[in-house]
Amino acid sequence: MKISLWPDPPDGRAPLLLALVMAALRLVCTDVQAANLRVVASTPDLGALAEAVGAGRIELTTLARPTEDPHFADAKPSHIIRLNRADLLVEGGADLEAGWLPSLINQARNPKIRPGGSGHFSAADGIRLLEIPGVLDRSQGDIHASGNPHFLMDPANAGIVARRMAEAMSHIDPAAKAIYEQNLTNFLNTLEKKLVQWDQKLAPYKGQKLASYHNSWIYFGARFGLKTGLYLEPKPGVPPTPAHLAEVITTMKAGKVRAILVEVYLNRRIAETVAVRTGATVIDAAQFPGGVKGAGTGYIGLMDYLVNSVAAALESANP
Repeated sequence: MKISLWPDPPDGRAPLLLALVMAALRLVCTDVQAANLRVVASTPDLGALAEAVGAGRIELTTLARPTEDPHFADAKPSHIIRLNRADLLVEGGADLEAGWLPSLINQARNPKIRPGGSGHFSAADGIRLLEIPGVLDRSQGDIHASGNPHFLMDPANAGIVARRMAEAMSHIDPAAKAIYEQNLTNFLNTLEKKLVQWDQKLAPYKGQKLASYHNSWIYFGARFGLKTGLYLEPKPGVPPTPAHLAEVITTMKAGKVRAILVEVYLNRRIAETVAVRTGATVIDAAQFPGGVKGAGTGYIGLMDYLVNSVAAALESANP
């Protein structure tokens, strides 16, 4: 006995009926896909914020990997395709991606995501950037004309970016404005509570100095009352020299500096050499979620890892 969920019509029109049903299903699927806002983020931290604000509504692509230097990310042909189809491009700005992203944008041929376009979002807009150079001089290394671009290491700046991101998504996708606003509220509420916890965690170490390989931590230090400004690089983007490292070691010993922050894409062995001679702890720092083991998959998890790692290193250095 033949049993079918789609019994044949008596006049033999089954093929036609099936074709009509399949066509209707394709239309429904197309409408569902079209409802998703296609967002491309240049770096994983921006991707994490976009996911927090757009959860349940966006289709997210992140270009740079968590272990890549955001100044020199590996541009791929697949990135061009994603950018061509994007409704919204989220980039850091302040020259963070200047070495690789502009070329991809040009090749994507998507006017919406070009600077000034309706789908272009620069996270640096609205942020009070630090270290804006008075004079541009390449002899000073890889300086940024707009200021230091690592502003998301201050969680308060992440809140500013998230608010603007929700506005941008709502402008492009007004039908989902309520979703973006609710997601934003949830994120900001969590961030506010975490800021209190993070401040309390690092409060005992206010005024202490941190060394770092690269000048990525000025915003983190300013937020939590930690001193930065001692770098293994003699100038931004310039490899350490023996003479410079000798000066750093002397300064660290004199100032009892007991922690060195090093991103995963930089030379950890150099930091280890300095640490052996100064008694400091090398912190495997991450600019991005997932950059190192334990750094979480979202922005809150990233900051939890950084705060806890810095606190542990400074605690171990104290009696």
